[in-house]
Amino acid sequence: MGTSGRTSVSRIGIGIVGCGEAAQIIHIPALQQLRDRFEITALCDVSPRVLDGAARQVGNGAATYADHALLAADDAVDAVLVANPDVFHAETAIAALEAGKHVFLEKPMCMTLAEADALAAAERRSGRLVQVGYMRRYAPALVRAAELVAAARGRIRFARVQDILGRNAQFIDDTSAVIRDADLPQATRAAFAARQDAGFRAAIGTDSGDLRNSYTLLLGLSSHDISAMRELLGRPLRVLHATSRHQGRVITAVFDYGDFVCEFATGIDEIARFDAYMEVFAEDVVIRVDYETPYIRNLPARLRVTRPDTVHGVAETVSFPSRLDSFVIEWTAFHRKLTEGRTPKTSVADARADLEIFQEIIGHLRAQA
Repeated sequence: MGTSGRTSVSRIGIGIVGCGEAAQIIHIPALQQLRDRFEITALCDVSPRVLDGAARQVGNGAATYADHALLAADDAVDAVLVANPDVFHAETAIAALEAGKHVFLEKPMCMTLAEADALAAAERRSGRLVQVGYMRRYAPALVRAAELVAAARGRIRFARVQDILGRNAQFIDDTSAVIRDADLPQATRAAFAARQDAGFRAAIGTDSGDLRNSYTLLLGLSSHDISAMRELLGRPLRVLHATSRHQGRVITAVFDYGDFVCEFATGIDEIARFDAYMEVFAEDVVIRVDYETPYIRNLPARLRVTRPDTVHGVAETVSFPSRLDSFVIEWTAFHRKLTEGRTPKTSVADARADLEIFQEIIGHLRAQA
């Protein structure tokens, strides 16, 4: 690869840092489906048990490492998938960029605005490319919905984004056999907890209590929602209002879009269903996208469009433009951007906007404490 980040190599070597459930259930199968474009050449995890299991799943003799810096130095690695815990995202991605690798960075991109700026600077210095893993942004239903919303500009009256769902285990346990890091020593777990505490203190000024729970929810589940909302509606002018309840684990917010508002609600409960959608109400059309759990592959996002049908009736269409898994689509986009040398839509600068919105929400929540 040249220093511009453009490459003529059609098959790209991928090194995976963090081989937990997302890698095992989602990314490794997606990359294997795209074996004409990608080859998994290296794996890294702090758990020997997880690392061995992932290596057996990949099954091609990929190199294995306990240190992400060693993986980034591997000449067989062209790009690094960063899928380790959130607090290590910026450090791992910057090390990969400094080693001359492109980066596919799972959401959330990082925890703090300072980390986002450091990532942007590292990307500029390296001449390499970073794509943030917002797979909902690549779902064909959302892409089509965005076109319909753009055509309805000026006629939008209201919008709503909701993401209330059961625990991931309720979807994963019956459908996947995930290898867990039960072998990690207590000292490693304690060091990780201390690093997390420091990360939350840097991000929101505290490492405990309701505010931490809310920021955890924003970084995790809500990063998908707010990013997809921006794809559909653009960036809001401001956060008008935000609340949290139940120790910070249920959040509502109202976003100002000038001539309309968008209501947002999110939380996790004990019901095994995935109630995640975005709905835009315009004067003469309602556009809605419903998402399914990403932990069961190839469940398509659905597009629902409601329009007038004569004076007294309505016509509703429900469709999914493709059954192709959204992760496969975003990996395909990553390959295309690498070979073309172009910036992806889910870039570092784009993802920084989500952190800014999260900070504004946290400001409202802090004021109510």
